[in-house]
Amino acid sequence: MPNLLTLPCQASVAALLKRRQLILGGVACGALSPALLACSSAAGEQDAARALRRPLEVGGAEGANTAAAGSQLQQELVRYATLAPSSHNTQCWTFQLLERAIVIAPDLSRRCPSVDPDDHHLHVSLGCAVENLAHAALAVGLQAHARWDPAGAGAITVQLEPTKTVVTPLFQAITRRQCTRADYDGSAVSNADLRLLERAASGNGVRVMLLTERSATEKVLAYVLAANTVQMGDPAFVAELKSWIRFSAAEAQARADGLFAGTTGSPVLPRWLASPLMGMFFTPKSENERYAKQVRNASGIAVFVSEADDKAHWIETGRCYERFALQATALGLRNAFLNQAVEVGAIRPQLASALGLGKLRPDLIVRFGRGAAMPLSMRRPVRDVLV
Repeated sequence: MPNLLTLPCQASVAALLKRRQLILGGVACGALSPALLACSSAAGEQDAARALRRPLEVGGAEGANTAAAGSQLQQELVRYATLAPSSHNTQCWTFQLLERAIVIAPDLSRRCPSVDPDDHHLHVSLGCAVENLAHAALAVGLQAHARWDPAGAGAITVQLEPTKTVVTPLFQAITRRQCTRADYDGSAVSNADLRLLERAASGNGVRVMLLTERSATEKVLAYVLAANTVQMGDPAFVAELKSWIRFSAAEAQARADGLFAGTTGSPVLPRWLASPLMGMFFTPKSENERYAKQVRNASGIAVFVSEADDKAHWIETGRCYERFALQATALGLRNAFLNQAVEVGAIRPQLASALGLGKLRPDLIVRFGRGAAMPLSMRRPVRDVLV
């Protein structure tokens, strides 16, 4: 259990913000006029989000020279890469098109220093993008070989070589994958499906712990709630998170990044209205109760663990997580992050000890289960991420 003596009392922490789930409550909704709610419709934003996920034309690239095929194919591969998840949906990456390669580099202007001071999540996000790109490349007859350069900007060069076209279930899941921040139905996942998830999530120096017993998930939940309380009491964390929230559909579509309120089931409202309402409807108690409910109606929790605490393993963790998420999507499962306990530096080693990990780093915490799809998040156009 967490060393709660080292943490602020949950009941004494000011209710500043709901983390990643911005449900403003029935009272607020009832006070709004139908005209205002109609103006906040997310239909246009969702049309744009679906257009970004249009299918990639597959096949016919065997033996093709990527330069001869032109940059259009590579830009389509980049589009699929950008459908990967990133912390706060910052999309913290840039892409450079070469003759037979695509270079993915971190965009440090999109760092989140409060929640991610060591750029761990940033490099995990890069790994997720690499994994998407690899599956998309194979679907058009190109084999992707990724190599990370620790020098300079720490870019990842993905070499592309002609090969036989293979359209995998994981590729087909890319446009449907989402971080589903909603309740699940609590149904069990079969042992066969758990084995598929474990296999997908395993990598070079990275493994996953799939926890399905209530005693194990409750143990992790205790650390998640303790860390969530710490973060809610940190003004810098709150300000950073709020800067990435897109309260209205218009704002989400115009910015094409960040956490769109609609993806969490929250009312879609103008910023001028939603921002001041946030502090009125949330308490640490209700916030933690919501997370407890969502863990308890999940099928299980996946904890990603790496053998070394360095950027190479963080990138590999991203690749492993993305395979897990795509495999889950292919199996009809949803997933969402519960990363608070790995983000708070004082709690992460306590979690590692409780899980018997020794000095190994727990990288990601993810709940999974069956549930309904939520609205889609936006992505920036390819032209905006090319350098």
